[in-house]
Amino acid sequence: MMTVDGIDAAEEWLDAWVGQANAQAARSVELSRRVAALTGTAEGRDGAIRVTVGSTGQVEQLDLDDRVHELSGPRLAAEIVSVMRRAQAVLSTRVAEEVRATVGADTETGRAVIHSFDSRFPAVESEEGR
Repeated sequence: MMTVDGIDAAEEWLDAWVGQANAQAARSVELSRRVAALTGTAEGRDGAIRVTVGSTGQVEQLDLDDRVHELSGPRLAAEIVSVMRRAQAVLSTRVAEEVRATVGADTETGRAVIHSFDSRFPAVESEEGR
């Protein structure tokens, strides 16, 4: 049979657990809000190509300056894809920063979000110096 002290202790434990769960849920909502507002931007080595991606990695803006006319079609396409991938890697890094600032990178939610972005948008080697 549980004593009054035991019931009080159980209620306190339950209240603390509920409080922690609510706080984690609030941090998760905040992370979701922050990630939804993120973008990543990168530009080609000469600045002729600039790509901005949105929070899901989709291209939101593509800026090409007149120097791209010097490139063949296939080379231009390859450069655009390369810059887009670097912009997505920037996005992934920014998401990891927001995870650390909200839910923490050591939480189940944090690890899952970071893994999701890292696997979709891995870091890419810089093409500088090529």
